[in-house]
Amino acid sequence: MSAIVMRDVRRAFDVVKGSAWRMNRRVQQFEALRGVNLDVSKGELFGLLGPNGAGKTTTIKILTTLLVPTSGEVYLNGLDSVRNPDQVRSRIGYVFGGDKGLYDRLSARDNLRYFANLYRIAPGQQRRRINELLEMLSLTDRQNDRVETFSRGMKQRLHIARGLLHDPDIIYLDEPTNGLDPLAARDVRDIVRRLKHSGKTILLTTHYMFEAEDLCDRLAVIEGGRIIAEGTSKDLGALANAGPVVRAEVSGGGAQALCRALEDRADVVNCHLEPLSGRELVTIRFAAQTEVEASRVVGEAAAADTGVKLLDLQLREPTLEDKYVTLVSQSRDKESA
Repeated sequence: MSAIVMRDVRRAFDVVKGSAWRMNRRVQQFEALRGVNLDVSKGELFGLLGPNGAGKTTTIKILTTLLVPTSGEVYLNGLDSVRNPDQVRSRIGYVFGGDKGLYDRLSARDNLRYFANLYRIAPGQQRRRINELLEMLSLTDRQNDRVETFSRGMKQRLHIARGLLHDPDIIYLDEPTNGLDPLAARDVRDIVRRLKHSGKTILLTTHYMFEAEDLCDRLAVIEGGRIIAEGTSKDLGALANAGPVVRAEVSGGGAQALCRALEDRADVVNCHLEPLSGRELVTIRFAAQTEVEASRVVGEAAAADTGVKLLDLQLREPTLEDKYVTLVSQSRDKESA
């Protein structure tokens, strides 16, 4: 059974062009979402990936009832979120993290007590629920300390506790490990896994591809207000027709010319140049190509440019990040064609 359903959801905003106080003022419509369709099963951990400005935030705001779609339908556990926003809000939790959303002068326990009152949790249940969450998120020892004394990782755990106070069926995690150190980020990922194993439905947004691949059952890539790919990491690789990735170390000052020559090829998705000490690293993402053929193409392109000396060449299988970059690049090429 589906926990989250979006059917042909669109959201347009009015954008003012020119000065609001002058005669040349013009109002244009910008479509942030252009027919989004999603279907997330109950108990699934679903990842929503996309570049900045692709429509992720607008999608999350609609799913959390903070925005009403211009058109389309949204159902959360069978409830129409537009017609029944209050009922939907009692069943969802939203964790956005960062420094906002908590009261620094209050203790961790007082923060949770305050938000429990907003959720209208009965006084008799509050103490038990808050104790459970403080224990679950390893905050019991610091429960009476002011939040202003907490590290960023501890604040993030408190954000999660706040989002779980009313025991929601669906949890939205908006970049929950953004800005955390590696140890704190690993702790948060462990918490996310435990929530999934407890049967919660989770929609996760993140810019960390390794995190998405590690945690999510399925993924969707949004670009330009549309879902351009959906499925497992393996499915995305097939949809992108992603080939091997070649990393070539070169010297001689002709790396930019080499990149331009390779990007003219139809089987090359993109070519990235990174300066190193005394040399340059060229990363080439191929589509629909074998490792042997990809090596030959790069070797011949380097040999054809007398200004480039090939020092080292390595190949690897495409990661989720490579598949994601390929899908977004292909989508943008189609839009501009």
